[in-house]
Amino acid sequence: MRGQCKNQQVSNTWTHYSASQGYILSDIKRLVLDVLKPHNPSIIEISQKLADLKGVSGVNCTLDEVDQETESIKITMEGHAIDYEAVKSAIRSFGAVIHSVDNVVAGKKLVDEVRTPQD
Repeated sequence: MRGQCKNQQVSNTWTHYSASQGYILSDIKRLVLDVLKPHNPSIIEISQKLADLKGVSGVNCTLDEVDQETESIKITMEGHAIDYEAVKSAIRSFGAVIHSVDNVVAGKKLVDEVRTPQD
């Protein structure tokens, strides 16, 4: 069980019922994060640790900016059921913080962003 959530399988995908929120949460398939971290650990170590989390199939860490004491990185994760709370906890354990959640894909399959005339 994740926190206050009860897991149940619905039509070939796992969903999580949040008793406190009163609705069903679908599994996260892709997560893109902007993260600020100290110089150590390296993005190699962070990628390997995040890739070992349950429900994660792959991780891409890209160095975006380097300052005197910190580094900004973009983390892209894909999997069948990414546990955001576990990801947050792992990132904190590196002494890093999530600046923003830049993209989330949830549901039965990955859905890519589509350009529209407004773009």
